[in-house]
Amino acid sequence: MSTVTNPFTGAYTPVGEEVTAFDLPVTGTIPAELNGRYLRNGPNGMRPEDPRPRHLFAGYAMVHGVRLLDGRARWYRNRLVRSAAVAEALGERPRPGAAPRIADVAPNTHVIGHADRTFALVEGGFRPYELSYEIETVGASDFCGTLPDGFAAHPKLDPVTGELHAITWQRDDSERLRHLVLSPQGAVVRAVDVPVPHQPVVHDMALTRNFAVVLDLAGRVSAADNLARRTYPAVWDETRGARIGLLPRDGTEVRWYEVEPCFVYHTLNAHEDGDRVVVDVVRYPRMFAGGAVDGQSSPTLDRWTVDTVSGRVTETRLDDRPQEFPAVSPAVVGGAHRYGYSTVATDLLRHFAAAGALEALTPEAAGDALIKHDLRQRTSTVREFGAGRYTGEVSFVPREGARGEDDGYLLAYVHDPERGASDLVVLSAEDFTGAPLAAVHLPVRVPAGFHGSWIPDPD
Repeated sequence: MSTVTNPFTGAYTPVGEEVTAFDLPVTGTIPAELNGRYLRNGPNGMRPEDPRPRHLFAGYAMVHGVRLLDGRARWYRNRLVRSAAVAEALGERPRPGAAPRIADVAPNTHVIGHADRTFALVEGGFRPYELSYEIETVGASDFCGTLPDGFAAHPKLDPVTGELHAITWQRDDSERLRHLVLSPQGAVVRAVDVPVPHQPVVHDMALTRNFAVVLDLAGRVSAADNLARRTYPAVWDETRGARIGLLPRDGTEVRWYEVEPCFVYHTLNAHEDGDRVVVDVVRYPRMFAGGAVDGQSSPTLDRWTVDTVSGRVTETRLDDRPQEFPAVSPAVVGGAHRYGYSTVATDLLRHFAAAGALEALTPEAAGDALIKHDLRQRTSTVREFGAGRYTGEVSFVPREGARGEDDGYLLAYVHDPERGASDLVVLSAEDFTGAPLAAVHLPVRVPAGFHGSWIPDPD
């Protein structure tokens, strides 16, 4: 049973109003090359005063966005994604392509740009929702008729080919995963089914130059548990083991490699090193026990090194501090990486971890903090925000003409408890602990959420 009565408290307390504001005040200087939108998605309740317990993953999708142009913050908007349930609750007509309410789940996990379009994403076999530039809901999308069923929460963009890769799992408990590839123009050009006998829950994937990395871990889909009963539709089953698979990007057969039982929500990156494949992940020793997400275990940053000749996997602890939301420069996805960024998101980690499991949290976790990992030197740097200043995943934006992997900007929402509102903070990735380059002062609070993206304006 879940130990959390209502997870939508603290940093996750919902906001009840859609807001539009123009010409936002800024402290510092926004880099002039940042022309585009910073968007972030997450679960939000329709009515903040609603006391009913809800699952953390089950809130309605709300996207928060800031548009930057020519060194100015032109607007801030927050909008509920009009999935079938939201449209019904607001007394609006369903948007085009929406499934019936019972088969429609809020796309509250991620928001991305691809093929000059914007999509809100969720996993479990549900379609993405397309959003307008101003983040109004256009409707459910099947990628111009090419998407066979549902999509995924964490696709990976190949910086070399411009293709978007995803591993999907389906809500119908079917014993397969599917590797999908979208062209740079936004159409599905490849769909390969991957048979899996245990119906694994798959939240993320990784990509290398030659392989799609598939995660078949100890969390599996369970038809007996579902969101309507306020549990996540998964159970912990370490008896079935855990494994990672390498699917050739031009093939159909996966080669599997066993690892210790665990669950992974998010991968940092993967790359090939001769006959070895290196996969860096945020790893949980246990998740979904009793059908719950809260009160499970504390995550660490780990590395799997797969020897494709011997078939053995070496597991290495990179950092033992609790952390989540790993990120790298989009320029190195699928290739060798030196730097990684992660977040000490205290509200989220306390929700996930069993009682006492977060004693390893360092003093900076009185408020949220960011960690910059130098994986070549095996060192790290912590940037503290202070008590009450919660943040989340950062987006890395390479600087134009970047001289190195960490030559760029980090963007994230940070709550300012003194104002009771949030800032969009722009940091230098190289000068990680230095003063922010800019802070865009939003008129409202942005609740803690899940994932987001920097989406540059089209050239």
